[in-house]
Amino acid sequence: MKLWYTRCPVPTASGLAHNLGWLEQELGEIGVLQDAPPELAARHFDHGLPGLFREGGNVPALAARSEGARTRLIGLTWIEEWQSILVRPDSGITDAAGLLGRRIALPSWAATRARSFPRAMALHGAKGALSQAGLSLDDVTLVEVPADPDPSVGRTGSGVAWSWPGIAELARGEVDAVYVKGARAAEQAAEIGAVVAVDLDAHPDPRARVNNGTPRPITVHEDLLAEHPNVVIGFLVQTLRAAEWAAANLAEVRAILARETRSGADGVATAYRDGFHTTLRPDLSDERLDLLRIQKDFLLLHGFLAADIDLGGWAVPEPLEAAREQLAAWQKATV
Repeated sequence: MKLWYTRCPVPTASGLAHNLGWLEQELGEIGVLQDAPPELAARHFDHGLPGLFREGGNVPALAARSEGARTRLIGLTWIEEWQSILVRPDSGITDAAGLLGRRIALPSWAATRARSFPRAMALHGAKGALSQAGLSLDDVTLVEVPADPDPSVGRTGSGVAWSWPGIAELARGEVDAVYVKGARAAEQAAEIGAVVAVDLDAHPDPRARVNNGTPRPITVHEDLLAEHPNVVIGFLVQTLRAAEWAAANLAEVRAILARETRSGADGVATAYRDGFHTTLRPDLSDERLDLLRIQKDFLLLHGFLAADIDLGGWAVPEPLEAAREQLAAWQKATV
């Protein structure tokens, strides 16, 4: 069975392990979907390859599972990524209450539910921001803006960084606010002179920040798990090892992220802050599963899932538990 790996252009421990060469050391040759032809790269969204490991946004992972994809959930991470509501500096909007009656950008549906992650992100991000002022989506006007119907994994086919839907419309005054996240969005905000009206990361309740990347799932095809459990455990060992390495190597992590996100140092520093590099370690705690359940219920309500999902039945904690034990034993033996 040929092994494949895919991730989103964001902070992930498995992405660091790949960049450090540790996944290849552990698993041998492994294909990377971001470097594959389009027909293979598309499997990032439907998990249609039996040998695939995926660490990425939860919208495609949940959508694929709801449509019958034979995947299993083997880990969840939570990384703050500068989730914000941007406005123009002359808008008069300075907080969540100021969004009342305003126009918020909503990316159009893509070709599939899984590829419609920009719409899902914007919708849940707006809901989270509005909730801080006791408002709901009914208290604003959602304005559809064009979005790529066939988005790539964070980059366009030409190799340039992905452009955030709604940024251009905000600059032209066609909307009053747009939800964004991540390093590239931070750069685009600076380019048009937009300012932050609501910093979702600053809210003390993580439930207000549940979205596509919070929490972020690690999934594997169930055939790979059933037929080669030690391969799955080995992948998780190197992922956990990379998470520990990241906690002590912030400058190197930021350098890797600049390449991964195709962003400059300023964008990376703005989007990934407050000790993010110390929180890359995956787990399958009840707390993180409950946060994923909030996202699952939201996606189901708003039409992003074909059917409900039994998260408890989807999650398989044993590989991560075994990986923790193996890494601890290896570290003890090398002291």
